[in-house]
Amino acid sequence: MKLIAHLDMDAFYASVALLQYPELRGRAVVIGGGQRHKPEDVIDDAGNVTRKFATLRGYAGRGVILTATYEARALGLRSALGLMKAAAMAPDVILLPSDFDAYRRHSRLFKSAVAAIAPRVEDRGIDEIYIDISDVDPPGAERHDANESDVDAWWRARDVAKSLKAAVHEATGLTCSIAVAPNKLLAKIASELDKPDGLTILKPEDVASRIWPLPPKKINGIGPKASQKLDALGIRTIGALAHADLASLVEHFGRNYAAWLLRAARGEDDRDVVTESEPVSISRETTFERDLSAQHDRDELSEIFSELCESLAGDLARKGYAGRTIGIKLRFDNFKTVTRDRTIESPTRDASAIRRAAGECLKRVELTRRIRLLGVRIGSLSPLERQ
Repeated sequence: MKLIAHLDMDAFYASVALLQYPELRGRAVVIGGGQRHKPEDVIDDAGNVTRKFATLRGYAGRGVILTATYEARALGLRSALGLMKAAAMAPDVILLPSDFDAYRRHSRLFKSAVAAIAPRVEDRGIDEIYIDISDVDPPGAERHDANESDVDAWWRARDVAKSLKAAVHEATGLTCSIAVAPNKLLAKIASELDKPDGLTILKPEDVASRIWPLPPKKINGIGPKASQKLDALGIRTIGALAHADLASLVEHFGRNYAAWLLRAARGEDDRDVVTESEPVSISRETTFERDLSAQHDRDELSEIFSELCESLAGDLARKGYAGRTIGIKLRFDNFKTVTRDRTIESPTRDASAIRRAAGECLKRVELTRRIRLLGVRIGSLSPLERQ
């Protein structure tokens, strides 16, 4: 029997931050401020040290929420929401700066803990993975019978999921939510059903009761536009989509996407867990808290540009790649986005070489408008041993 687990860390960025600031547990906190919002140590006359935390009150800038604790989510704050808008909604919520070094460190820890129990893992980002546990036994258990019944297989899956959750918590101090289902599509949806710290077993016979009442947007691959179109057609649940007329869906979505919509709504997915995949490109970018001018903020822009190139070189070194196609991305104050790239003769992961090539790309852009985002990208990647 095919048994696929989806593991999703609970409010990952916020949870990592609360490891450093445990006094904020149970409070409404958002992550997304710059380093100027880093907590300050305050020493009173008696020499006692307390921390002073920034809040959203009075925030000015173009930052967005990276993530929010569940207490902040209850106030309507969510990831990708502008911090200025969040400040208007809940000014007394704590604001913490992002710390991607800490996020990456804890990401490696939880993935290593999982791989020690179930090695067939598909990495889907910093805080989520798919795991094929079809042939995995809980640590310390006897090897299961290849001819085990479906009932025994599901009980084994539950025990494996419990072991994975315990291993992640022991390695990181963080909680995660895991769902086990017959395929990746259902496991992804189900991992959201019992958050936080959830463990969900979704058998085929559970799809009608647990998945079909959900809105179609819960299916990974149905975006806002498709969701709005389905709503206009009166299709407001996954169950309604599963019973929709194919010809009508084809008329509105095209043949291929319509056929996929029906299969997905019925819980059909034959994708395997992919344990090895090579990235197409690697990039680094940053959005400024205020728009910068190439003329008046030249030194600041130059420093940021160098840091992006150095960070990109570090990413290449950690992942074992070099690349030949180097490009830049600019977003101006009128929200127009411009990209440029060039291909060099030999693959590189050297920060200076990346900066030179990216700098040449910058010279091909008219920099008269203020800049709100700057990014550097490298593609045409090859593993170092293949060069």
